[in-house]
Amino acid sequence: MKPVIAVSQLTKTYGSGDTAVHALRGIELTVMPGEYVAIMGASGSGKSTLLNMLGCLDVPTSGEYTLDGFPVSEMNERQLSLLRNRKIGFIFQSFNLVPRTSALSNVELPLVYSGLNRTNRRIRALAALEMVGLTDRAKHLPNELSGGQQQRVAVARALVTGPAMLLADEPTGNLDRASTDEVLGVFDRLNQLGRTVVMITHEDEVARHAHRVIRVSDGLVVADETRRHVGVA
Repeated sequence: MKPVIAVSQLTKTYGSGDTAVHALRGIELTVMPGEYVAIMGASGSGKSTLLNMLGCLDVPTSGEYTLDGFPVSEMNERQLSLLRNRKIGFIFQSFNLVPRTSALSNVELPLVYSGLNRTNRRIRALAALEMVGLTDRAKHLPNELSGGQQQRVAVARALVTGPAMLLADEPTGNLDRASTDEVLGVFDRLNQLGRTVVMITHEDEVARHAHRVIRVSDGLVVADETRRHVGVA
């Protein structure tokens, strides 16, 4: 079985000379299909830079990154854009839903860009909404949904292309406790169904849902803990 993520000696330096900032200093990381990983680190640790690398939003200064078998480090911007669309489902803290568009149409958007016909878009989008428990809200606009429901729509949108990995950036950062539990419950179920989830978070309570916690400090992985999942109350 090939890794979803394989990173070797990944570095990222901003600037040069005496003013250079070494955001990543030689990251080593492998994530296998079906893993549920939380990446944690303080502000300035390199966590956000690593997120950008894993999400193909930025390119490393040196090192190698392979995403689901594709050599990211060797790709140009156009190739990276195609890889992002096909292999990564992004979930952001701020939801990023189109305001005057229904939940169903928001979920369909990635399929519009891929050129899929309307009938198949609708079928796949409804299936994605069913996976997050929101088929009864398909026609609602974002402002008619709670924060937790909006984030679940965002998760459905991330799922609809069948990506190799769900990459969630502080996905509960704008949510209250009840909505946080709601969204994390969706991640838990998706992972139980075999989805690979990589989540960036600074909250220990959120990270407890993951089966593996990676801690980043000063541009390096300083801890990598795999634990037996016993459920979260």
